[in-house]
Amino acid sequence: MTVEDEVAAAFREEWGRVVATLIRVTGDWDLAEECAQEAFARALERWPGDGVPRRPGAWLTTTARNHALNRLRRGATEIEKLRQVSVMTGADEPPGTAGVADDRLRLIFTCCHPALPIEGRVALTLRTLLGLTTAEIARAFLTREQAMAQRLVRAKRKIREAGIPYRVPAAHLLPERTAAVLGVVYLLFNEGYAATEGGPVRADLCAEAIRLARVLDELMPDEPEVRGLLALLLLQHSRRNARMDPAGDLVALDEQDRTRWERGAITEGTGLLDAALRRGKPGPYQVQAAIAACHASAPTAAETDWPQIAALYGRLEEMNPGPVVRLNRAVAVAMADGPAVGLALVRELDGRLDGYHLLPATRADLLRRLGRDAEAADAYRAALELARTEADRRFLTRRLAETQPGPERPPGPGA
Repeated sequence: MTVEDEVAAAFREEWGRVVATLIRVTGDWDLAEECAQEAFARALERWPGDGVPRRPGAWLTTTARNHALNRLRRGATEIEKLRQVSVMTGADEPPGTAGVADDRLRLIFTCCHPALPIEGRVALTLRTLLGLTTAEIARAFLTREQAMAQRLVRAKRKIREAGIPYRVPAAHLLPERTAAVLGVVYLLFNEGYAATEGGPVRADLCAEAIRLARVLDELMPDEPEVRGLLALLLLQHSRRNARMDPAGDLVALDEQDRTRWERGAITEGTGLLDAALRRGKPGPYQVQAAIAACHASAPTAAETDWPQIAALYGRLEEMNPGPVVRLNRAVAVAMADGPAVGLALVRELDGRLDGYHLLPATRADLLRRLGRDAEAADAYRAALELARTEADRRFLTRRLAETQPGPERPPGPGA
C-alpha cells in the first residue's frame, strides 16, 4: 500500500474523529474542517519520509489541533474564541448522558438540533462527520450541488448565531432529535452500502453506521425505532460478502450465494427486530427491517415471501410516502403478481424520479422479463446514462447484453 493509499484510508477512518475533536476544542466548525484538511495535507508531505505513524488518528488529531490553536493565538479574536470554547465543549454533560464520551455522537446531536431544518441537520453531519463532499451529499438527497452548498452554509451559521451547545442533550430532550439522528445514521450506511466514491462498497462507512446505531440503542433503549434501525443495518450488512463477485461486479440478490451471508448478523438483527416490534410502536425502520428479514429468512430466492414483502412496502408507503418507496413496492408487486402488474406501477412514477438510474433500470428489468427486449434495451441504455458508479454501469451493461439477439457490442463501462 502506498503512502497515498494510507492517507486515503486514514481519511475514511479518522476524518470524523479529527473534526469532531477540533469542534469541541475550538468551537469553530469552519476552522475545524480547514485544520483537519491541513493535517491530512501534512501527512502527505511527512509520512513518505517519516513513515506512517503507529496511530495515524492520534497523529492527525494532534497535528490538526496544534494548527488550530496556533491560528487562534495569532487571531485578533482569541478571547472571543476561547469564550466560545467554554460554551461549546459542554464540560458539564446534562443528566442522563453519563458515560457517553464520544465526540462524534456529540457532533451528531449538535447537528440535529431542532433549531435546524431537518435537511440541514443530516447534510451537515454527513459533511463534518464523514468528510463527504458537497457533491456526494447532493446526490444522496437527489438535489443540486449549489443548493446543498447553500444549505450547509445556513446550517453552520444557525449553530453559530444561536449558540447551540456541543453535547448530547438531556434524556428528556432526546425524542425531538431522534428522527434526524436516525436519518443521519441511515444515510451514512447507504453511502457505504452503495458508495458514490471509492468503489461500490465502503465497509468502513457501514461499520461506522452500525457502531453509531449501537451507541444510540444503548443511549435510548426504550425507543423501538432505534433498535429497528440497528436491526435493519445488521440484516443489510449480513449480505456484504455475497454482493460482489471476485471481479468486483455486483451480484443480484436472487443470484447471491446465500451460504456467504453472515448468519450471526442475521440472528442478531432478527432478534433486535422482534424485541422492537414487541413494544407495539412500529415505524419505518422497523418495517424496512422486517422486509430485510423476509429476504434473510428465505432459504432460496424462489422461497422468498414476495406477497408479504409487497404488503410491508405498502405499509411503509403509508408511513413514509415517496417515489423511491413506491418504486420498491412496484418491484415487490412484480415478483408477487407478475411483471406486467409491476410495470403499470412503474409507469405511474414517470417524471417523479428524474436522474435516478434505478427507475429506468427497474423498467428495463420488467420489460426484459416480459420478453420485450427492444424496449428493455432502450431502458437499460437510459439507466447507463444516469448510473454513478462503475459497478452499477458494469451490471447494467451485462443486463443490456442479455437483451441483444446477436453479437451486438453494448456500450462499455465508460460510455
